[in-house]
Amino acid sequence: MLLDELMKKLDEKKDRIIEIRRYLHEHPELSFQEEETAKYISDFYTEVPVDSVETNFGGERGVVITINGSKPGKIIAIRADFDALPIKEETGLPFASKNEGVMHACGHDGHTAYMLVLAETLAEFKDQLKGTIRVIHQPAEEAPPGGAIGMIKAGVLDGVDTIIGIHVMSNMKTGHIYYRSGNTQTGRSYFKLVVQGRGGHGSSPHLANDAIVAASSFVMNVQTIVSRRINPFETASVTIGNFDGKGTFNVIKDSVTIEGDVRTMSPETREIVENGVRVFAEGLETSYGVKSILEYNNDYPVLYNDPDVTEHVRQALEQASIPEVEAVLETLPQPPSEDFAYYLEKIPGCFFYVGACPESGEAYPHHHPKFDINEKSLIISAKAMASVVASFCDSSET
Repeated sequence: MLLDELMKKLDEKKDRIIEIRRYLHEHPELSFQEEETAKYISDFYTEVPVDSVETNFGGERGVVITINGSKPGKIIAIRADFDALPIKEETGLPFASKNEGVMHACGHDGHTAYMLVLAETLAEFKDQLKGTIRVIHQPAEEAPPGGAIGMIKAGVLDGVDTIIGIHVMSNMKTGHIYYRSGNTQTGRSYFKLVVQGRGGHGSSPHLANDAIVAASSFVMNVQTIVSRRINPFETASVTIGNFDGKGTFNVIKDSVTIEGDVRTMSPETREIVENGVRVFAEGLETSYGVKSILEYNNDYPVLYNDPDVTEHVRQALEQASIPEVEAVLETLPQPPSEDFAYYLEKIPGCFFYVGACPESGEAYPHHHPKFDINEKSLIISAKAMASVVASFCDSSET
């Protein structure tokens, strides 16, 4: 049976997956700057019997691999991201980042490592596959507008019937796989507001127009959008992450810059929040006589897992009886945003999660300087994706 052979071969390569992950962890690169990582990925396939390797896909260093099965069938895409974050690593790991101020603090090194070895293994068994496997190595998941958009525009989904993705999660139990149908991860928006007043001396406030006072009013008011404009059964958050009002104690600031983050779980809620932010920003001009300059961008959409595809994934994972997997469980909605959502806007698919909680010590969250994963999650990810791919191939119809 194909799946049994895939599992056996992946077991033989388990240590190699870890070696690749550690190398990538030592050499992280920021979003849209992943030149060496992209080269490492494309070089990996030099001796692998894939049918094509396309580099610089989408113009942003994406790498796309095609594996044609011996029998006709559907086209299944599987995706792994490979960018890192502008974070100074504090893990103390022997394979910690060698690039100062850059760190794989989200697990993308693990995604790439398992995917490389899985793709190699699938290629070795392509005479038993139905249809086509398209392997998407995507850059720039972490930074808007995200690498997915460019790859989609370049045609990475052309002809694809279904797309599948995995994320390792440090806050989920190792040995567990998690799925969710429907709206699963939040959409994200960003805004920047410049409040322009009139500067002056602290001894003569009547001759100035204090931008800090006006901006502070805005910060307090936008918090009422969630508490008073959003249905309590809906998901939304508004975070002010930057309030640039630093100055001198006796000088009234003439301008303040505010930056905010918005997360919502539906397009309707996203629209309510945006309208609220705009109303409060415009209201400052009337209430305080300042000028409001607002930039508001909706980027990553809500991640929507197709119910039929997700059910297929769930059944495939349960029927595979992967030895390292204790349970396949439904998860609650996830607050972070993910640019895999762009693929799911175009075609049906499923994005699911592999637990990667470290065995000892604290499980630090993603994007933390001490973030790390349990490397047992890597072979689980490879086997889980192999199970899903094999299942889709078995059910593939021309």
